[in-house]
Parts: sequence; structure tokens; C-alpha cells
Amino acid sequence: MDDFVRNKLVEWGLSELVEKFKDEQIDAESLRVLDDREIDNLIPKAGPRVKFKNNLKLLKEEQNSNQETVNSVQQCEQEHEEAADVVQVLPSTSDTGKRKSDVQSNPSRLQSPAKQQRLSMPGFEESIILSDVKNTMTFVHARLNDQDKLSAFLKKKISDLEIDKRELVGVFGKTGAGKSSLINAIIKEKNLLPSGSVNACTSVMTKVEANTRSSKYEAEIEFITKEEWKDELWSFRQFLDNNENQEKEDDDDYRDAVEKLSALYREEWKEKSSENLMENKYFKEIPEFLQSRRKILRCESANELSAQFVKYTRSESKQGEGNEGKKWFWPLVKCVTVRVPNNPFLQHVTLVDLPGNGDCNKSRDQMWKGIVGDCSTVWIVTDINRAASEKEAWEILESVSSLIGNGGECQQIHFICTKSDLLDDSDDFSSADIHEQIVKRNNEAKKGVRKAFNNRTKIKKHFTDDSFKVFTVSSKEFLKGKHLSPDETEIPKLQRFLQELNDCHSETVNYVNGARGILSLIHGANSRGVDDKKAEVCAELERNMNLQLRNVNKEMEDTYTAFEKCLDDGVEKSKGSYGEKLKNFLYRGKKGGAFHKVLKCVVKNGGVYKPKKGTLINLNMKLASCLIDSIDDEFRKTFPNDSERGAFNGVIDTFSLNTDSLFKNYKNAELQLRFLKTEEEKIKAKLNRTMRKQKKRVYSSLIETIEDIMEEGYKKAAEFKGEGVLYNMRETITDHVHSKEAVFERAKNTMLEKLHSLMGKILETLEETMKESIECSFTTDGGSLPDVSTELEMVKKHYVKLVGTPDDETSLTGFADQVETAETWTQTGLPRGSAV
Repeated sequence: MDDFVRNKLVEWGLSELVEKFKDEQIDAESLRVLDDREIDNLIPKAGPRVKFKNNLKLLKEEQNSNQETVNSVQQCEQEHEEAADVVQVLPSTSDTGKRKSDVQSNPSRLQSPAKQQRLSMPGFEESIILSDVKNTMTFVHARLNDQDKLSAFLKKKISDLEIDKRELVGVFGKTGAGKSSLINAIIKEKNLLPSGSVNACTSVMTKVEANTRSSKYEAEIEFITKEEWKDELWSFRQFLDNNENQEKEDDDDYRDAVEKLSALYREEWKEKSSENLMENKYFKEIPEFLQSRRKILRCESANELSAQFVKYTRSESKQGEGNEGKKWFWPLVKCVTVRVPNNPFLQHVTLVDLPGNGDCNKSRDQMWKGIVGDCSTVWIVTDINRAASEKEAWEILESVSSLIGNGGECQQIHFICTKSDLLDDSDDFSSADIHEQIVKRNNEAKKGVRKAFNNRTKIKKHFTDDSFKVFTVSSKEFLKGKHLSPDETEIPKLQRFLQELNDCHSETVNYVNGARGILSLIHGANSRGVDDKKAEVCAELERNMNLQLRNVNKEMEDTYTAFEKCLDDGVEKSKGSYGEKLKNFLYRGKKGGAFHKVLKCVVKNGGVYKPKKGTLINLNMKLASCLIDSIDDEFRKTFPNDSERGAFNGVIDTFSLNTDSLFKNYKNAELQLRFLKTEEEKIKAKLNRTMRKQKKRVYSSLIETIEDIMEEGYKKAAEFKGEGVLYNMRETITDHVHSKEAVFERAKNTMLEKLHSLMGKILETLEETMKESIECSFTTDGGSLPDVSTELEMVKKHYVKLVGTPDDETSLTGFADQVETAETWTQTGLPRGSAV
């Protein structure tokens, strides 16, 4: 019996079976192929046997999922190699007529031995390594006591090894653009998300992620609160009663209200008050809504689940047979999370189908902003016809550009043109002609979209040319392959992108390397070989740390000065232009017309109006625009999303205790120095994650300060009714802004305060963490620590298997090179997001 089997039995609460499995020589390989008869003989008691079978089933599912990921990656690489071979035999189009070099025609020659060994390692073996090391660290954690400072420190470090890495990909696009079909095709679940004869409900966010808990398909439905729905009903009734005599055909707000009420209440809402519509009888099919709980649906197949959750996300476009009297609950839904079992594309990735402009419901809008800001990649999905000039797609991208750029974490934008297989009059062409026409049209579409992107200055403020990719896809052709090869549909390109985001290998390497560092410290503390040099080594390390901290502090001071200068300029420009901005906004409908309804919506919703179609209207953003424009370039330079340099000109990433320089002079401290090197990498990764989160709060502080200051004025303006309402609203808003002379100064100061707070927290965390690590490594007695020499050797061997380099050839500074670019990005806390 090997450690893997022993650890699994203990993890499953079946430690009493360890001796039995040891006697029967059950190892990792034989564990996986045990059949029911053999299990019955091994475990005669029903209770432990049922428990064992269930855990073994889950283990196999997890390992099969890992193997599928490896197979998919290797298949993609094989396709690339085959494509390269085809290119190699084609006549050269270069002026010199030379063939491609050996390096170009044989990409594997560029791969390091570490990568070649890694690609040949089965996913099953790698998952065994990760599971084995995790179980080993669980045992070590249990063996540490809570009686001394070092043991408590080590237990915390073991707990911190586990990091839940999840990348968010936000998917935007108008109804009918093909978002559902695209997602279904990419994750190879043809019938998961409903599409076709239904209208997408733009208020419902739909997440698609892996089910790591069971082998079933699941949908988790989160509702808005009863109070929120009661408020919406009251608003609908007020709006409909006040606009009874108005033109309704072209009124998006009227249609939106009627659509929501009719979905849930059919025709009954017309004769009922808002209080009556809150009666429990209308919600008897969804008691979870009344109980403020989430509803969980579980099914054996994607098709079955789709049929069950469709009524929580959409409405039928036509009330056909079987739909009479049917209720649709999407108006009450905040978010739906769909979980898919055993899917290699979703292990560490969540795809989120998002509405383009947020929502008038406050809780849905807050969730929308949070998710959009957390997306590392954004997909803009639109029909290939008129993709370059598609107004709605570009409006969506422009409206979210600051939220996903400086205000978010987005590294890449993928503009995805769907339905690339559709051609007019295709019956008149041969199959070869159709293929040629599709390829030609796809290339023209890409050029057109790229040109349109270059003309969008608002988007380009936040994103470079390299971060913008264009795809022309066909889900239909990918599944049927009538005119295009799979690669020509470009679905495989997006699949490879998701596989790169998943990046399971770096998760394993990082965990194993961290475990190796902790075990090295325990073993080093037990060996006591550095006792006579403790003070000397600590002094060197603290000297190096203080020097590095001064560098970090200097860079942060320079950043603060640059921010202050930019914001001062923004304040002056704001003071000189806000009057004209207000006038242009408030008086664009000089004679009133329908504008009073728009302005009424603006003041009722805190300065923001989200029409069903068209551009978002945001008075707060207009008032803050000069301040935001003044800081955008400096902010992007300080907190880049798409750069390996890191925040504050990379000064955090270059922070180092220079343990390599000490290694030669203090060979007896090798184990402690190894631990400090891994701690250094971990704290830098943690700080990068912190900065990615906190910088969003710094950036949003400008607009949030304006919103807070304007709130009182909006409330006063919203109270006006009857004759002269438009005039009174205009005057009230204008007077309010004029009375708040320091509004822009306050916004500037708030941003600087948040920036200063973030910088202080980074410095404090960096100093305290490294000080504690040095102190615990060299100045604490390790007499009460367990012997981990066997565990350390085992973890070292696993590490060598993963990175393909013998441990004694591994320099402390060479770690990042061995695990290559993908792992380096993970260590620094940056998502991969590599170009497709």
C-alpha cells in the first residue's frame, strides 16, 4: 500500500481499513480498478462499504475530468503541430523563398525538458500528486501542537496553501446574437443553455461553472427579496397609472413593465393592486422566494435541466400550445448558476452571460457591477452581419470599458462574430464556392471590426491593440462540419483559451512548492544546524528587507504625487466645465416633449437611466468625467491589467530578500532560506491579488463620491409632480450642484485617501509577513516539532516530477523559469489570459 491509498482512507474517515488494504497490497493503481466483488470482500460491513464506494466514485470522476483536460490540451497541441506541418510543405510566400527554419517547423525543440516531461505526464498521475501532497500536509497539520509560536505559525501557513483560483469570463451580447449556442458549443454541452424560440431576459445573469460536488447537472436560483419585488410592483403601478393616456407603442419602460407583470401574473395584474399581487398564492410554485432561500434543481442530463430552469431566465416569444397560463419567474430572479459535471473547460473558469447595462433593481445592479469588475476576459458576441457597425455591441463595450478596465481586472476583450456560416443565396454556389465565400467574408469582418476598434477612443483608453482579439465563429458548422473544418469555425481557439485559463498544472506546482518550503522549515528547525549563525543570518535578511521596503515606499510616494497632480488638474477642468455639461444634459429637450419622463427616471434612480435599448444615461458620470479623464492614464500605468510588470512599476514583484546571495555563505541555513524564498513568492502573489481587488475601490471612489453628494438633490427633484415638473427638476438639480462648490475637491480627496490607505496596507502586510517569517525561521526553538524527513523527501520527488528538474540543480531564483511563463503569472497573482 502506498501513501496515496493510506491518505485517502483517512481522508474518507475509514482509517480502520488501512491495515486491511496494506495486507492486500492495494496501491493507487489497483485502487482505481477495484470492482464491486473485490470491494465486498475487502469491506464486509455495509456502512463503511457504502461510504467507500461513494468516495471512490467521486475520486474517479475528479480524475477522469483531469484526464479529459490533459487529453484536450494534447489534442490542441497536436492540431497545431499538424497545421505547422501543412504550412511547411507549402511553397514559401516570402521574398527569399526560404523554407521555415528547423526551429519553426519543430516547435518541440523550443520546449524545455521540464515542459516535455510535463506534457507526457498523465492527468491521473498529476492529480494523485496533488492529492497525495494535500493529504500529507493535512497529517503534518494535525501533528503540530498549539503550544508554541512556531507550531501555530506553521499551521497557518499550511492552511494558506489552498487558494481557490477561479477566472471569470463575461459574455455580453444582444438577444439573438447566439450567446447560448456559442457557450453550449464551446463547453461541448449542446442542450445546456436554452436558445431558439425564446426571448432572453436581459435582467437575469446566468453563470456556467463546474460541478465539483456531484456528477449531476445543477441550477441554483437566487431570488431578489420580497421587499425589492414589492417596491418594483409599486413603481410599475405608479408608472402605468401616470402614463395611462400616453403613447405606449414606442415606450420601452412601458413595455418592460408589462413584460415583467405579464410573465408572472398573466392578465391578472391589470385588475389588481400592488398589495394584492404580493399575496402568497402567486408564489406557491416557488416557496423559496417567500422564504428568502435559493432554489436548487438537480438533473441527470443537460437537456432535462435546461427544460426545468428556462422559466427562471426567459419567456416564450409566442404563447403556443402548452404555454397557456404558464408562469415565468425570471422577473423575481437575481442570478442563476448552472453547474456542469466533469467538464474540462470549466475546472477553474466561470462563464457569465450578462445583460449589457446592469439593472434598475439595486441588488441585481450591484451584483452585475461586481461580476463585470471581476472578469479577467470579456466576450462581446454579435452577429457577423454588420459586426463592425453593430451599434448595440459597441455601445455595450463602451459603457463597460471603464468598469472592466481601470475599474476592473479585464486583460482581454474577445469580439466574437457568430453565425459565420450563413450566406445569402448559398443555394446558388457549390460547396467549394461557399467555403471560399465564408472564409473571405470572415477575413473582411475581422478587418472591419479591428478598424472600428481603432476608432473607439473611449475603449482604447483602457485597452491596447494586443488585448483586443476578433473571432469569427460558427457553432452550427462546428457541430456539423458541412462547409468548414473545426478549426475554421474558431470554436477550438476559444476552447484552447479556456484550457489555458484553467491552468491546473500551475495550481499543482504552486501547492507542492509551498508544501516543500514549509516542510523544509520544519526539518531545518529540527536539525538545529544553524544555531551558531542565527543572529548573523537574521541581520543580513533584515538588512535586505529594509532596503527593499525603502524602494517600495519610494515608488509609492512618487505614485501618490503623480495622482495628486493629475487630480488637481481634473478639479480645475471640472470647475470650469460642469455648468455647460449640466446645461447640455438638462436642456437637450428644450420644449419638454418626452424628455421630462427621461429626467424623471434619472432623478428617481440616483442620476442613472437604463433604457431597455440604447445608450445608458448617467448624469453622475458626466459630472465626474473631467476627474476620471485626468487620472485614467496614470491609473492604468500604476495598476495595469494586461502587463507582467505588476503594480507600482513592478516594485512589489521585484521585492526580494536576496536569499541566493546568502545561500553560499550559510549552507546550514539552506532549508530555512528555501522556506523564505517560497514565502516571498506567496506574499507577493497575495499582495497582487489584494491590489487587483482594492484598486477597483480606489478608481470607483470618484464616481461614488459624486453620487453621494448628488443624492439629496435627486430626491428633492423626484418629489415634483404636475404642471411645471420639468422646470422644477432642472432648477433643483442645477441649484444643488452650484451649492456644493467643493464636490470635485471632495472626490479628489476621497480617491487620494483610498490610495494612501491601500499603499499603507501593502507596506504593512509585506513588512509584517516577512519579519514574522524570518523570526520564526531562525529565532524559535523547534524542539516540539514532528519529524517530517520522510514527508519532505516524498514532496521533493513529486516536485521534481512536476517541473522535470532535479532538486539539487534548482537554484532558489530559478524557480520561476522552471515552471515557465504560465506558472510565473500565477505566482505573481496575474491570470494567464494569453493571446489566442
